[in-house]
Amino acid sequence: MSKKICFVIMGFGKKTDFSTGNTFDLNQTYKNIIQPAVVKSGYQCVRADEIQDSGLIDRSMYALLIQADLVIADISTYNPNAIYELGVRHAVKPYSTIILKENGMGKIPFDLDHTRMFTYFHLGDDIGTDEARRCVEDLSNLIVAVTDKSLIDSPLYEYIGNVTPPILPKEEYEKIIGDLADKEKHIFAIVDEAERCMDKSDFEVAYKHWEKAQNLIPNEIYFIQQAALAKYKSKLPSSNVALTDALAIILPLYPTNDPETLGITGAIYKNLYQNNNDVEYLNRAIENYGKGFKISENYYTGENYALCLNLKVPIEDNSNEKIYLKVEANKTRKKIIEILEEVITFEEFEQRNDKKWIFATLAHCYHTLEDEKSKQFEAKFLEIAVEWEAETYLNGIKTIDNLKIKL
Repeated sequence: MSKKICFVIMGFGKKTDFSTGNTFDLNQTYKNIIQPAVVKSGYQCVRADEIQDSGLIDRSMYALLIQADLVIADISTYNPNAIYELGVRHAVKPYSTIILKENGMGKIPFDLDHTRMFTYFHLGDDIGTDEARRCVEDLSNLIVAVTDKSLIDSPLYEYIGNVTPPILPKEEYEKIIGDLADKEKHIFAIVDEAERCMDKSDFEVAYKHWEKAQNLIPNEIYFIQQAALAKYKSKLPSSNVALTDALAIILPLYPTNDPETLGITGAIYKNLYQNNNDVEYLNRAIENYGKGFKISENYYTGENYALCLNLKVPIEDNSNEKIYLKVEANKTRKKIIEILEEVITFEEFEQRNDKKWIFATLAHCYHTLEDEKSKQFEAKFLEIAVEWEAETYLNGIKTIDNLKIKL
């Protein structure tokens, strides 16, 4: 405990700002901005999921909110836990609290709209290299300025001067927090290993890690989503059983407006339909993908929504419904094109880690609409795609062409 402690308040994994429909991978904010800036400033960086004794996570959290030398709160996406914990920190500490938010975040809550905030630009799945470098430098400078001068940043202590902050005895604090250096026992380490396995497509092992993390923090939506995703992608002990098990994992999150949950559930139902040819699975895939796209306008969700609409056309008996399905599918693809054509003009586009899939999606959409621009984006995609990615793309084109014959 020799180093000063910075406690980080934020969500983790992919979270959606429902006021704007934007979804951000907050782990990228932590790994690429917050943690490097904190370490550079000479602090030990601790996020809620890194607390050693997960059985005492609430007790540990309150101790850190009272005692930590510095607290950084990222309130992007209006994460309710983060905003609540920020309120507790403002109530117990007059100074050394920094608030972060993504630049495109919707309207700030009234009680915070006059408070100084550090803003950054997020690309959705990643932070651009230049933006990460700028933020690390600026945030580390802000940390030094805030902690050296001990300026009051809590609205409570700013407006009511005679409030005395609570004191937690040092012995009690150390007893609660324990040794934060033992990373192997942290949930953070479990999640880090799970994500590494996902990147390697080792879904069976990834699922075991997500399940372990989920058991330690049962109500964390991100862990539930990833456990369901890893389970269905593992195809073990069989594809149908894995999909059914994944459905059982994710359905307790319903009812929901979370685009990530809707997208994963849509994928499960789509695969169940392809395995079993039961139209009800396809209807549910359409329902989930459609709702997810309307909320977030995510190109992956939208493309799958359009594909599922097309899949239903050959098996639909009602002629008017057939027309609707075709029109809605084409309308969705045109909307995706409109969104992505704007995205590729942004200066930050070259730094996006999903650049190749944006090219692939544009190629798919233009190909389905029989627009020659598909060849332009297909060439860009194939130029940077690895073998399995190119194969996945070409299989998708083949599926679309087979559907055109049936339509």
